[in-house]
Amino acid sequence: MKRLLVYMLSGMALVGTSCSDFLDTAPVDALSPATTWKTEGDAEKFMVGCYDGWADETGILYWDCGSDFGFNFHPHEGWRTIGAGTMSSNSSCANYYSFSLIRRCNDFLTNIEGVAFADQKKKDDMKGQVMTIRAYQYFLMNWVYGGVPIIDSYETAEEARVPRNTEEEVKNYIYKELDAAIPMLNDAPKASGYIAKGTALALKMRAAMFYSDFQLAKEAAKAIMDLGQYELDPSFANLFTVSGQGSKEIIAAVQHDENLYSNWMIASMYNNGDGGWSSMVPTQNLIDAYEMSNGLTKEEAGSGYDPTHPFANRDPRMAMTVLYPGMDWNGRILNTLDKEVDGKANPDNNGVNNCSKTRLTWAKYLAPMDQYNDVWSNNSQPIIFRYAEVLLSYAEAENELNGPSAEVYGMLNQVRNRVGMPNVDQAKYGSKDKLRELIRRERSVELAGEGLRRMDIIRWKDASGKMVAETVMNGELRAILGKMDLTEPDPTKRAIVTDSELIETRQFQPYHRYLPFKQSSLDKNPNLKQNEGY
Repeated sequence: MKRLLVYMLSGMALVGTSCSDFLDTAPVDALSPATTWKTEGDAEKFMVGCYDGWADETGILYWDCGSDFGFNFHPHEGWRTIGAGTMSSNSSCANYYSFSLIRRCNDFLTNIEGVAFADQKKKDDMKGQVMTIRAYQYFLMNWVYGGVPIIDSYETAEEARVPRNTEEEVKNYIYKELDAAIPMLNDAPKASGYIAKGTALALKMRAAMFYSDFQLAKEAAKAIMDLGQYELDPSFANLFTVSGQGSKEIIAAVQHDENLYSNWMIASMYNNGDGGWSSMVPTQNLIDAYEMSNGLTKEEAGSGYDPTHPFANRDPRMAMTVLYPGMDWNGRILNTLDKEVDGKANPDNNGVNNCSKTRLTWAKYLAPMDQYNDVWSNNSQPIIFRYAEVLLSYAEAENELNGPSAEVYGMLNQVRNRVGMPNVDQAKYGSKDKLRELIRRERSVELAGEGLRRMDIIRWKDASGKMVAETVMNGELRAILGKMDLTEPDPTKRAIVTDSELIETRQFQPYHRYLPFKQSSLDKNPNLKQNEGY
């Protein structure tokens, strides 16, 4: 029971309430409504139950493995088949088709109507929080599967055997839910972990971006800005550390406490030499996406790119996002290229399953390693929404609606200048098409490793109207080969890249836009029709 509440507040006390008191407010949704739902306290307990598991924490960390920027080696974890394009109704594939939390939300919203509150605003705020949670669940399922049933709280399994609503119907339902919830919500959360206006607006913004409803996305992003609560953190790297958990850039994050409700998934991301599993790792495709430190892409003349030293002179976000061979790491030089070190098998490159097959590891949430007392029981808090996404979404939406402007350049420059990158070259990126190219690249590297890359390459279209994923996800996924020069003082030049090797051959057909429903779900509901192609 304690984990539900620590999940919300990461072990911190509610304002005016002791931590021990808060931990006693366990959800009672297993009890009969006839004996509960009498007081405001009952309603608060049920609301806490709705928070349990509301955020897509696993997806935040794993979804990039279904894109060109990430790789998941262990098939049982459910994202390897998505990245390779080999998923089926019977394969090991991430499953988002579940209504357990939605039913909890439905029950809450039905039963709270019978509870008298001294302050109607408090009641409305609680309803708004749960409506936002429900909308988020529908958003995830709708995007992943392309239309799911919109359900009531059915009493029997037979009653729940209903057909899918269309993707458009579910999308409009989400917008309607959020439009109703936002006015009910407090402008600011009363404590860490609670949903307030910023979170609901960020969800509306993201949903609208994903569905190319750019005017709605722009309006939601502007409303977040107008709240005056959020700003870019001066330190990009700090955002993903324990010390940065109170940053004004963070709109919503998954809550953890190392003693009561710890986060073990972060440990599984470390490479073998650090005791991890390399469960989800970045790829060289991500490295290739970063501009050079002078603002040129590596393909442009005069960029200074050297394929022998691909990590040198790059956008500073690269070294804050990816642990690459040659960097100083945890008291040693990170070496994922040499098979032997000092005549012994290299634990970071010895062919075992727990070594990164791409030679790379995520830095976000992992660096520095000594911030955690125990990496397998830590209080890392993966970010769900942050302010940089707001600025980038506004810039993208405004460019799609009206083309380049000083406002759009200004927002992009805020994000770039934060890490020391130069202002946007307005002469080079002076048309809508050219600026779109830059905005997409900027979003890709800024938000890498945060679970949005696959969704972006699906929603983005090329000049012919094809999904970008149809280009970047078809073909070979490769890893660098080479050797290390451990005498080189410059960490970015210690890795000497000489070749590459095949990790896997991937495919992306148009029907891979959606995931397949599990066969077990189809068996339970004969009215649930499988997505085409599966």
